[in-house]
Amino acid sequence: MRAIPAMAAVALVTAGCASMGMHEGPKAVASLEPTRGNSAQGTVAFAQHGDMVRVTAHLSGLKPGAEHAFHVHEKGDCSSGDGMSAGGHFNPAGNPHGPQSGAHHAGDMPNVVADAQGNANATFDLHGVSIGSGAADIVGKGLIVHRDPDDYRSQPAGNAGPRIACAVIRKA
Repeated sequence: MRAIPAMAAVALVTAGCASMGMHEGPKAVASLEPTRGNSAQGTVAFAQHGDMVRVTAHLSGLKPGAEHAFHVHEKGDCSSGDGMSAGGHFNPAGNPHGPQSGAHHAGDMPNVVADAQGNANATFDLHGVSIGSGAADIVGKGLIVHRDPDDYRSQPAGNAGPRIACAVIRKA
């Protein structure tokens, strides 16, 4: 039996991990700050994994036990105090608003649920967005947490209520 040279072994392992979807590409991060009169805040990490983006969120200051809409918005601008300067949902393909399982805006994400202390931790995968390239690039876009849950039906934004936290997504 012949030994595989070390460089060849590394190449095989790397190729195997990439083919299994384990290879991480570009990353981005957002630091959510409360909008005027609110206390919601947190950090959100984004990591490209092939054709999807893994989102990992750690939020606090939410209404305890409540469900909250969570969206990427078209403008990386949180200057208005109420989050409205972030514009509407990020939607480069012109799709209707909806859940990840159907036609949806690129910025439509799953709701997050706060625990009894008002904290929420969530990890999920997004399809139809990218980090650092293409029309669906989320870098430089806004990230919004809403007071209410997204109903995934109402157009154009899911009847999610006021914006309680805002951030700009930045390349990590």
